[in-house]
Amino acid sequence: MESLCIYFTDKDRVELLTEPVPELKPEQVLVRARKSLISTGTECICLGRLFEEGTHWDRWVKYPFPPGYSMMGVVEQVGEGVRSVKLGDRVVFQRSHRQWHVVDADIVTKVPDEVNDEDASWFALAMIAQNAVRAARHEMGDNVVVIGAGLLGQLTVEYLRLMGARQIIVVDPAEARLKMAKEHGATTVIAKRVQEARDEILALTDGKGAEVVYDITGIASVFSPALTLLRRFGKLILLGDTGEPSQQFLTGDVITKGLQIIGTHATNPPAVSTDHAPWTQSEMYKLFFTYVGRGDMRVNDLITHRFTPHEAPQAYHMLRHHRSAAMGVVFDWTVV
Repeated sequence: MESLCIYFTDKDRVELLTEPVPELKPEQVLVRARKSLISTGTECICLGRLFEEGTHWDRWVKYPFPPGYSMMGVVEQVGEGVRSVKLGDRVVFQRSHRQWHVVDADIVTKVPDEVNDEDASWFALAMIAQNAVRAARHEMGDNVVVIGAGLLGQLTVEYLRLMGARQIIVVDPAEARLKMAKEHGATTVIAKRVQEARDEILALTDGKGAEVVYDITGIASVFSPALTLLRRFGKLILLGDTGEPSQQFLTGDVITKGLQIIGTHATNPPAVSTDHAPWTQSEMYKLFFTYVGRGDMRVNDLITHRFTPHEAPQAYHMLRHHRSAAMGVVFDWTVV
């Protein structure tokens, strides 16, 4: 059996390739893809090689490179010894954009009936945002600034609303993104570059600055002005992973205000967990499904584009050249 796969075969080159599907082994499952969400920031950095030599990006992205890590599909076959899932179960797992997957059964998480296929495909990005919000250790009533209203920014806004933030101030020059953020919980939106938004943010926070600022842009030049938006003992959460870390510069605010800079990444679990609620990635997927299933979070209305896998070159071309016009971009594998 052959599997259709999406690959980056060189800088700004997207190709559809076929590969044989591996033989199923004990404790593994065969999954047929249904939906996969493009991680627009990460995948565009990889495709355009928008990173410095010697960074973790440079070590990771080797062509041919299989993009994607937000796969939703249905179990078509189970190997010997598998008890956690059965034929027909809908599952999610972090693997690339491809038609068929053979994976260990212990890495898949079942999707509840009340969550549809497209919503389920947001699980990985929802976990990444949730992980960052946990790292911030918010208190009810925090004033929060979110810089960057892309996919992770929108999800962070929704989590902050659920956490009880006093103000959720979103900064992004793209009006369409700000409209979405306002509809999903932002209390104030500022259509400016962060370098131009400081006076307005200080006015909204009685001249003190925010308790927490999220830099979700992946743009190195945002780091310095983001520090100036914090109040004394505030926290800057780096959720956007820049490809140019050598261009991120500290300001005197770090020392004079006693600021904390907290880097978050999907591979780093929350610093605090308990036996009752160990917040593994899978547990964070499940909590996201709980919120979506009962209507506390919405993601389907954030989807702006749907493509077939055969349209992958057009999808990525659009994202590389008109990314601000897109939000959620989903591949529909049911048509293959």
